[in-house]
Amino acid sequence: METILEVEKYDFLPAAKKITSAAAIQEWEASHAYQLYLGFIMSISENIVGKKLTDEVPVSENCNRIIDLLNTFKNYSLELPPVEMQARYGNPAYRDWLEKLENSVEDLLETTLPQEYHPAIQELMPYLLDSFGNWTRIDYGTGHEMAFVMFVCCLFKIGFLTEADKAAVGLKLFDAYFDLARHLQQSYRMEPAGSMGVWNLDDYQFVAFIFGAAQLSKNSRVKPKSIPDPEIADLLKKDFHFYKCLAYIHQVKTGPFHEHSNQLWNISGVQLWTKVYTGLIKMYRAEVLCKFPVIQHTLFGAIFSLDAAKVKLDIPGNDRPPAGPRMPVPMAGPIPGMMPGMMMPGAAGSMLPPMGRMPPPTSAVGGTMPSIGRMPGAGKAPIPLITGAAGINPPTLPLPKPSTDVTPPRSVDNASPTVVHNQETSEG
Repeated sequence: METILEVEKYDFLPAAKKITSAAAIQEWEASHAYQLYLGFIMSISENIVGKKLTDEVPVSENCNRIIDLLNTFKNYSLELPPVEMQARYGNPAYRDWLEKLENSVEDLLETTLPQEYHPAIQELMPYLLDSFGNWTRIDYGTGHEMAFVMFVCCLFKIGFLTEADKAAVGLKLFDAYFDLARHLQQSYRMEPAGSMGVWNLDDYQFVAFIFGAAQLSKNSRVKPKSIPDPEIADLLKKDFHFYKCLAYIHQVKTGPFHEHSNQLWNISGVQLWTKVYTGLIKMYRAEVLCKFPVIQHTLFGAIFSLDAAKVKLDIPGNDRPPAGPRMPVPMAGPIPGMMPGMMMPGAAGSMLPPMGRMPPPTSAVGGTMPSIGRMPGAGKAPIPLITGAAGINPPTLPLPKPSTDVTPPRSVDNASPTVVHNQETSEG
């Protein structure tokens, strides 16, 4: 982490949205905020390597105060239970819960934080309010998870939490947050925000998987190949973020694992948890942090500033090639028929032509179509047409007799799914 801010001398700002176009994503990726955010995630990860959620770690009074704050929010939801409804998603009782949170959060933060940290509340409060979903759509996704990570990072920056708190934050505080998020998702039937379906790592979380892979990257007897096993997930959910996420997936989804969680199925083919961890960092950068539909809702203030970064950290994914031209209309998910990480048509290094254009001419004549009687390519001799006796029509070939042994088509229900089992989490 960087130098602790002097709260009494710092000009805090109410955090607000500042990314208004897809072109501004490059400004975000080159910013101080981008380095601070990823650096914080990696710092927490490093402090929980080889540790379990159930391990006894020192938990400071200040860390306990934030955990108690999250428990207060959970109690609000118990006071405002979901109403009867027919719709699959979006219980309107969620809006009552969020309204109560909005009306009380400033007083709760003033009670939780000592007086010397009160000047920072105006910047902290928007991050906390944005950490639990959207009032209008009643949805939750990786952008809301990101807001809470930023909130906790700000608590370190102002000095309320210290270096000694990092293990407890990674194992206890974030565990309390992820539990609260899952409780809200289930209670109020919150819709996944910007979900890409089976292309998602998960409908709601991502950072939880990164922390979980970090935990497992040392002294772990369980291997990634156990990811699809619901019994293993249930057995280990009390100890690891990763398996707690998997147990939740097995609880809320039905059907073959490789169909509803294809990305996690692919990850189960990786041999080492260290590879899973670095692969997830790369995937997070490529599939979340550079997506305009997510970052357009991200909040920036004085702590998370869009000023150009003075120091560039060594983060997995730094060696990936620079991004090509941006799409005129940003897309929340992959193009149909394209795997995540594939280059967009027309991007630098892409094998595909720009969208809306024909491939460049390749014939010797110079037109967009090859000349009649020639295969595409220059300098090739024309291939003579087959002609009949009159030199005009080709000979009529006898048609084969239909077979009397007709095999009925294979039932779709009995067909075995074809699974591509990748050896890497994502393309770097």
